[in-house]
Amino acid sequence: MRSLRWVTVVLLLALVLLQWPLWFGQRGWPAVQRLRRQLHAQLLANQQASQRNAALSAQAHDLRSGTQAVQERARSEMGMIAPDEIYVQVLPASSPLPPLAPPSAPAR
Repeated sequence: MRSLRWVTVVLLLALVLLQWPLWFGQRGWPAVQRLRRQLHAQLLANQQASQRNAALSAQAHDLRSGTQAVQERARSEMGMIAPDEIYVQVLPASSPLPPLAPPSAPAR
């Protein structure tokens, strides 16, 4: 009976020694879970970057292939207008009026 108790203690000790690295080791279960979370975050970042790359690629294709995108960009970013267009600026009611241009002198 006494030898059975020693065998049980030795087997339990062996079980604990075998399980220790799984639960508390450098490459154990918590480390695997942490790496899975990092992988998931990286996959999300890659997906967002891929979508942004696709949008930039489409924008670059539009700028290379047609004048419509170039004109739109020139209007929105640089305030340019086409020769046959009329520029009208609508100010909010609360903003002050711009100064009036002095009348031009008649040509001689």
